Amino acid sequence: MQAIKNILGNFKRYSFLMSQLISRDFKVKYKRSVLGVLWSILYPVFMMIVMAIVFSKMFRMGAPKGVSYLAYLEIGLVLFQYFSDATTQAMTSVITNFPLMTKVYIPKYIFPLSKCLFAGINFVLTLIPLFAVVVFTGTISHFSVWYLLLPIIFFFGLLFTIGVGFVLSTISVFLRDILYIYGIIVMILNYVTPIFYDISIIPTKYLLIFKANPLYVYINSARDIILFGRCPNGVQLILMVVYGIASLLIGALIFKKNQDKFVYYA
Repeated sequence: MQAIKNILGNFKRYSFLMSQLISRDFKVKYKRSVLGVLWSILYPVFMMIVMAIVFSKMFRMGAPKGVSYLAYLEIGLVLFQYFSDATTQAMTSVITNFPLMTKVYIPKYIFPLSKCLFAGINFVLTLIPLFAVVVFTGTISHFSVWYLLLPIIFFFGLLFTIGVGFVLSTISVFLRDILYIYGIIVMILNYVTPIFYDISIIPTKYLLIFKANPLYVYINSARDIILFGRCPNGVQLILMVVYGIASLLIGALIFKKNQDKFVYYA
């Protein structure tokens, strides 16, 4: 808990540095790009179109009855892509900033945190095509007061992602193989998380395992609200909060315990 308090206490003090790191990431990502930040909006749309053609036409995958497959798919893609991008960038954030760390004192947690926030800004941009698809497919007819819960879902999803980012950035300092291993893990997660298929096709004996997947909890909670205009069930809401807080606490503690050793592996 003390680790979290230290992070929150220093957040304002180093807010300028944080903004500079995020600004640098934007400049690097979109350098010499004709469309620039528009790619954050166009990329999920292109991905949705390709995956919709592949999985709905070729493999006959579908969404729950009465739900637009495009909207169903886009919600899963946008949320999963944020987690994947944020954690992948956070994983390398410490080792790529070793030169800066050895020259001046900077709270090391700022590096993975800035990556998660940078990816979070891109995530906000991807909500534009997401809700465009929702409107286009007529799903907006399900609009309800439960839409007010979406920022809460996204917030705890952010906490969960930051926690995972702390753990990965710590492991990568001591074990560079994680840079390759994690790519495989993300690919597995992509298939075991119901993004392009309905969870109803999973055999009953494996259903609990799939439903315990944190990514499923956040994605399905968002789908409940956007696609069906209903509140996620109580278990999902509890898991959503528990996963977010537990991930942040565990990640922060692991990072804090090992951060003083980082300089020896520069």
